[in-house]
Amino acid sequence: MQAGELFARMGLDASLATGGDVVVRTPIDGSPIGAVRWDDAAGVAAAVGRAEASFRRWREVPPPRRGELVRRLGEELRAHKEALGALVTLETGKIAAEGLGEVQEMIDICDFAVGQSRQLYGRTIASERPGHRLMEVWHPLGPIGVITAFNFPVAVWSWNSAIALVCGDPVVWKPSEKAPLTALACTALLRRVAAEVEPAAAEGLAEVVLGGREVGEALVGDARLPLVSATGSTRMGQAVGPRLSGRFARSLLDSAGTTR
Repeated sequence: MQAGELFARMGLDASLATGGDVVVRTPIDGSPIGAVRWDDAAGVAAAVGRAEASFRRWREVPPPRRGELVRRLGEELRAHKEALGALVTLETGKIAAEGLGEVQEMIDICDFAVGQSRQLYGRTIASERPGHRLMEVWHPLGPIGVITAFNFPVAVWSWNSAIALVCGDPVVWKPSEKAPLTALACTALLRRVAAEVEPAAAEGLAEVVLGGREVGEALVGDARLPLVSATGSTRMGQAVGPRLSGRFARSLLDSAGTTR
């Protein structure tokens, strides 16, 4: 099966999976299943710029309304669970049950994040001044970078993105260069929902950049991303952590993989 067929079953433009010059092969038998375009440094910078512009609009959207977008994303994932699970299997070689299970992980985190969208509380604190009170208010952080690995091509993105979106933060996603098709499909589904729920903030809310290590390095080095979540090897974490701390950015590092 070709990835374009699965894209079409989800109501997505099949050319997203076939319109590039970098061939994607399935690890099942090595056959080609699609073709994508890789981004260069200029493409990464442009994607971050769109996310930054979206942030200015998205942070003004009330959190429960942001939660509605994530709820609708969960509905899309439920509707297309079979096709998206098959795409995970095709691209990563996971058995069908694991492909479907990973999509279910995405659905579950959407359900969780919807509840969180109505629980972004701040504390009210007693003041020593008469007639006064102190109030704590949490503000969105900014566009978030997410770098994911081959073994969980979509679940890790969803864990980061569902929470980031309800908090008011757009996401720029760099998937594994071995799993670009599932990233394109998930991003297209999210963009479709965003255009319906909050069209004024939809552009730039979900960005995906494709390529190898240099694309990840460009994300990590971009000062417009105040937080980067990166999943990969210990070696990757050792490289990413100091670069982010060097520019006073925050990091979420899952670096328990092999150093080899």
